[in-house]
Amino acid sequence: MNPVQHTKRAERIMAAINRDPRSAPHGTRNDAILAAVLATAAVGLALLTDDSRRPDTLGWALLLAAHVPLVWRRRRPLLVLAAAVALLLPYHALDNNHHAAAPVAVTALYTVAVTGRPLRTLLTGVTVLTVALTVMLIVDTHQAWELVRISGWVIAVLCGGVDVRYYRRYVATIVERAESAERTREEEARRRVAEERLRIARDLHDLLAHSITLIGVQTSVAAHVLAADPERLDRETVAKALDDIAETCRSARGELRTTLEVLRAGEHGDAHGHGDARAPLPGLDGLPHLVEAARLAGARVQRTVRVEQAPPAVGAAAYRIVQEALTNAVRHAGPEPAVRVDLHETGGALHVSVTDDGTGPTPGGTPGFGLVGMRERARSVGGTLDAGPHPGGGFAVRAVLPLTTWEGTG
Repeated sequence: MNPVQHTKRAERIMAAINRDPRSAPHGTRNDAILAAVLATAAVGLALLTDDSRRPDTLGWALLLAAHVPLVWRRRRPLLVLAAAVALLLPYHALDNNHHAAAPVAVTALYTVAVTGRPLRTLLTGVTVLTVALTVMLIVDTHQAWELVRISGWVIAVLCGGVDVRYYRRYVATIVERAESAERTREEEARRRVAEERLRIARDLHDLLAHSITLIGVQTSVAAHVLAADPERLDRETVAKALDDIAETCRSARGELRTTLEVLRAGEHGDAHGHGDARAPLPGLDGLPHLVEAARLAGARVQRTVRVEQAPPAVGAAAYRIVQEALTNAVRHAGPEPAVRVDLHETGGALHVSVTDDGTGPTPGGTPGFGLVGMRERARSVGGTLDAGPHPGGGFAVRAVLPLTTWEGTG
């Protein structure tokens, strides 16, 4: 037998030992086989004795009948023990071979000890010994003292069964804790997958919604120029609109490639075997590009930035919030909206404000994910975001992103 087979066999043996007998598969069948084996052993032991101690017809009947209840020992251990005692007491009282009945008695006692509480086991052992001793004192005093002499073996069997029961409970506790830890790890993995999917959805929404909106506006400009006066075609304006569309496409393609590289790195690991590689996060240094793209789409944007630097996570959140707010302004605020972007630091927090003078989203229109995504961006760094119609007209997005919580993070 090779080492692998030996290990597997040892594992199967230990699994059978550690398993609760009441929940073991094929319990009734196995107990019927056990009863037959013990009955055969009892017959062999009885035949080995001299003729004077060999059971007579009644003795054989009592001895074999005592093995029948063992078939149900897992289901009703106390009843099985009571039935065995009721059959074995007259067997011993008739002075038949006492050794032949020992295996079935030991098995019944052990089953009670290994399946029941210690107090029940103790009471059962005391009851069995008391009843047996009383009967033997009435029938034969010499046999009663013999029973007292071997009572230590009865106590040893009961203690062994209790010890095995505690050992099985200990093993079951360890297994349960291991399974609980495994479930916790699986739940944590599912939670991380859900968070990663949400992050990817936000990134793709911010990227694609912004780029597609700008492309749509620039395409409308080109179409308007072509349709306004075909005979006096302003080739320079059309060329500029098409160049802006091409530049927006290149920027979108670059950001999309970066996002896909992050996804591939997260799934397969980077070149050094790490699975948590991340591309550089967009930050406050990318705001001029967003403002310029919005201006190319027709918005009149004023930008005021009174903050020198911010932690990468906060800078990325501010960048995405401004990006989505500018996208919404270009899409919903009407032609050539006036948009004001203001970022400043106050009280250890980065305050982000994007306001426009447009009409805002069309009432009753299909709701999108932009506002939801902006709020999630703010919450991801411990901040807050409010968005809604401005009292003086137009639409306003205001976010407060704490800086102190994220100091030193990257």
